Amino acid sequence: MIPQAMAAATLLHEAQGLLGRLDRVRPFALSVPMVSAAGAPQAHGAIEHYVAEGRRQLRGMIQAYIRWLGGPLGRLVPPAEMNRRFVFLRMRFNALLSDFDIFADVLTQRSEHGLGVLLAGLDAFAADALAIPGAFYKSPPVICYLDRGPGAAIRRARTRLPGGRENPVAIIRVPRERMVGSGIASSLVHEVGHQAANMLNLVASLKIILKGLQRTGGTMRLAWTLWERWISEIVADLWSVAMVGISSSLGLMGVVSLPRSFVFRVALNDPHPVPWIRVKLSCAMGRALYPDPQWDSVAKVWEAFYPTTGLEAAGRRLLAILESTIPSFVDILLNHRPKLLRGNSLKEALPVNERQPAQLRRLWQVWRTEAAHMQRARPSLVFAVLGQAKVDGLLEADRESRMVGEFLKHWALARGLWSLVPCDQKVRPGVSILY
Repeated sequence: MIPQAMAAATLLHEAQGLLGRLDRVRPFALSVPMVSAAGAPQAHGAIEHYVAEGRRQLRGMIQAYIRWLGGPLGRLVPPAEMNRRFVFLRMRFNALLSDFDIFADVLTQRSEHGLGVLLAGLDAFAADALAIPGAFYKSPPVICYLDRGPGAAIRRARTRLPGGRENPVAIIRVPRERMVGSGIASSLVHEVGHQAANMLNLVASLKIILKGLQRTGGTMRLAWTLWERWISEIVADLWSVAMVGISSSLGLMGVVSLPRSFVFRVALNDPHPVPWIRVKLSCAMGRALYPDPQWDSVAKVWEAFYPTTGLEAAGRRLLAILESTIPSFVDILLNHRPKLLRGNSLKEALPVNERQPAQLRRLWQVWRTEAAHMQRARPSLVFAVLGQAKVDGLLEADRESRMVGEFLKHWALARGLWSLVPCDQKVRPGVSILY
């Protein structure tokens, strides 16, 4: 057999093998069992459509390659060209598998007894934390899964997956060590904040302002340069504080409580602020949104955990410079009016009025004996109330864990049953589901 014919036969066999392996990429609905309450109908549907469309496109490309390889044009090209085109197809196939594995990691946990339902409750919480009044954007489906590690992470919707196509859902990775307690609210809503910031173009619009402030020169220039470098994480922290109040700052403290060398380390290539100043900034944002002495108390506790005594003089000076600009920086953040908010500032667009500490304390007094009222409230408001009760010393850790677990199951069940009700029979959302 001449080399060209042998090359064509070899690549034909490989291409047909790709088709066979592609047939094994089956819909998740045929392979991932889960109870109805653990489902994520919108996200699951978007994922199935994404994978099916990827399979369809790749199948068409492989079949076109096989036809080309056996046709007159394919027989005329050298083996190197035959192989180049096949290698491209194989790379596309591997990219599809990479996308598939990302979604498989998310969906297969839904089949675990008990865990799947809690994850569906987190989905409902995340979707609520992404929704703000005003129809400024259309929220994508959100789906959560657990993994090890101290912090959460998000693969945002409408960004590119390894295969090069646009992600149809927001995928939030939640650290296992945060399950189950109100502390999970801080990590989850922070990641939701990244998605919201992306849809409102907050980072780009704030960077323009912060770059302008860098023209001041002197020591202040360094501070505004660092705030600009860290702005993506800071906006996500702001979203978290606005949605769940003091729970956010307490949860952040839990995540960044590390050995001193890490808490005070300035890494210029890290998008995260220095942990010590990040907690101080979180408290300052909370104080501006929800005036109350508690923010100063939390900040003092943080300073007691990590006193600056013993730091080198240069490190203390940098922290002092950053701290001196916090009030002005917070004012810029809260009064920022991005184009997509149609004239509203961030503070005006976020649900600040209903989450003032005094209001949260009143709700706790009513809700602590009337769980049905709590079940009808927005999940993000529930976590804000629980966090406020915890910092006020009114909620013990074991009761907090039980309540969070029960509410996650309730939200999952309510969402699951809602998706099964025919459109013409749906009742108003928020109705209590007893179980």
